[in-house]
Amino acid sequence: MSDLVPFTDNFTDLSNTDGYQFEFRCERCGNGYRSAFRADPRAAGQRLARGIGNLFGGQLSQFTSMADRLLDRGTNSPAKDQALRAATAEIAPKFHQCRACSDWVCDDVCWNDGVGQCVRCSPIAVEELAQLQAEARRRQVQERLETIDLVGGADLKTQARPRCGACGAQSQGGKFCGECGSPLVVVATCTGCGSENPSGARFCSSCGTGLAT
Repeated sequence: MSDLVPFTDNFTDLSNTDGYQFEFRCERCGNGYRSAFRADPRAAGQRLARGIGNLFGGQLSQFTSMADRLLDRGTNSPAKDQALRAATAEIAPKFHQCRACSDWVCDDVCWNDGVGQCVRCSPIAVEELAQLQAEARRRQVQERLETIDLVGGADLKTQARPRCGACGAQSQGGKFCGECGSPLVVVATCTGCGSENPSGARFCSSCGTGLAT
């Protein structure tokens, strides 16, 4: 093949036994564009020759192997190269090559026509501003939330169980299961020395102080 065919690193060959088709993808967003399917007239001749060979057999069966040799769909076959050139000419208006990063990108989403570069190398000002505004809003919301007490008087020292160890019910918070009444806390903290004890213990294992049940 002597002619230069662009998109050599981002197209997929969808050709089959009936003809040729190719899918080209944007190297930034991944959007795909398929060329029109181009039927190969030789495919019909191949099927006809194979049918005649199978029907009559003998010397006529040579038609089958001859047709198979004529219908060459190899990667470097002249027929496929011609089909790829036609598909490239069809799809080329939908793509541009960025002058900065050299990627082939789609015209619809990823091309900044004003500077001749993709939007990754030269973002469109209004779109970049909208993204920065959204990021600023998220950051400001987070900063304000950090100043608000959302837990109130919740016990943050005692390890809680997401599910009740006795019945497996989902916990909604608190010290006891809303389904079976079993304790949800994993440990009990001694009021005398502050040591942590297994749930259900009646006395502190460190100082002997009675534990609330």
